[in-house]
Amino acid sequence: MPDPERDELLDPKIGPAERKRLLETARLLERERPVPRPAFRGELARRLRARSPSPERLRVLIGAYAGAGLALLAVVAVGLAGAGPLAPG
Repeated sequence: MPDPERDELLDPKIGPAERKRLLETARLLERERPVPRPAFRGELARRLRARSPSPERLRVLIGAYAGAGLALLAVVAVGLAGAGPLAPG
């Protein structure tokens, strides 16, 4: 975190009392912020360093998501046409 004493993000029009409260709150939030367990951080680091999926697998995933999206759009279109499970009334 940048030094809050010299932080240009604080409005210069803020009075000294309010500036002090804001700085105390910033320090408290910095000090009390939750930190994930070491096991979680280690697992996350391993996954981030792992090799990315192959392009073929990515193509399959993209195709599956696109197909599911098109199927949902088709169901909505049928519903708007007045038939199907999502038909109004």
